[in-house]
Amino acid sequence: MAKVLVTGGAGFVGRHCVQRLLERGDEVHCVDPVAPLTGGLLPERWPFLDPRQFKQFRFHQEDCRAWFRRVHDTDFDYAFHLAAMVGGRMMIEHNPLAVADDLSIDAEYWQWAVKAQPRKTLCFSSSAAYPIKLQRREHYELLKEDVITFDFDIGMPDMSYGWAKLTCEYLARLAHQKHGLKSVVYRPFSGYGEDQDDSYPFPSICKRVLAHRGEKNLTVWGSGQQLRDFIHIEDCVDEILATMDRIDDAGALNLSTGLYTSFIDFARLAADLCGYRPDVRGLSDKPEGVFARGGDTTKQRALGVRYKTDFRTGVQRALQYYERGGQKK
Repeated sequence: MAKVLVTGGAGFVGRHCVQRLLERGDEVHCVDPVAPLTGGLLPERWPFLDPRQFKQFRFHQEDCRAWFRRVHDTDFDYAFHLAAMVGGRMMIEHNPLAVADDLSIDAEYWQWAVKAQPRKTLCFSSSAAYPIKLQRREHYELLKEDVITFDFDIGMPDMSYGWAKLTCEYLARLAHQKHGLKSVVYRPFSGYGEDQDDSYPFPSICKRVLAHRGEKNLTVWGSGQQLRDFIHIEDCVDEILATMDRIDDAGALNLSTGLYTSFIDFARLAADLCGYRPDVRGLSDKPEGVFARGGDTTKQRALGVRYKTDFRTGVQRALQYYERGGQKK
């Protein structure tokens, strides 16, 4: 049994990581203030698991920065550092200074890690760290991990959130070089799942398709032509657990499928699964973000991991879940 810290453990990705860690018998310390606009939920409200049923679950409802200042346990086997201020595209574009709070969170994490010496850090970055110049309509490409090296021009990331995640990655690299701390950096792309907060595109599009079933017209944010790499949260966790002991030098790994899906095609797919074929159009007054964001899978394949849930199956599962009122089968 490992002793594991999960900061931001009440959020979407955190909940799924905590569940798998508990199911494999680990002692899990979940630290999360359950702040507004983050998608965090109190343990009694987790959709797929009540973690309180596990005697090895410890929930600390507080800002991780306060927790770092008062807890200096030196026997953590793993630290999953997920804590961040992030919502959907609206928050990233319209409240960028709130997102900048992540700089403080990450600084205090690494200062704590130098003292507490967890055996391994899992540092959760983002695909937003990649240069936006490689994600434009006139030129885009599947993003490879080695695009970001910190040895020369790293390019402009996506808004303050991208800068914060880049900084966290750089601190992970320094912590390894200067203090010998072992870590791996994960760059998730458009992770999705049934219990994701409605501020994200996946649940909002699925629920809009259900709410307007049978109608002739349907809208999505932005032009609707923007492309994303959607990967199911269960595939993300599978890949994390399969690779977390295989990278120690703060090297990065994408969590991606390498496949692009436009918002319009996503909505059409969901509508088709619901039995109708509306005319899908974009809303120009809503934020779109970068035009195309997809992750190269070469390094994942070299490590023997690959996504399993095709997007159609993932959408169908979500639609059925929402139609049941958010209840499991």
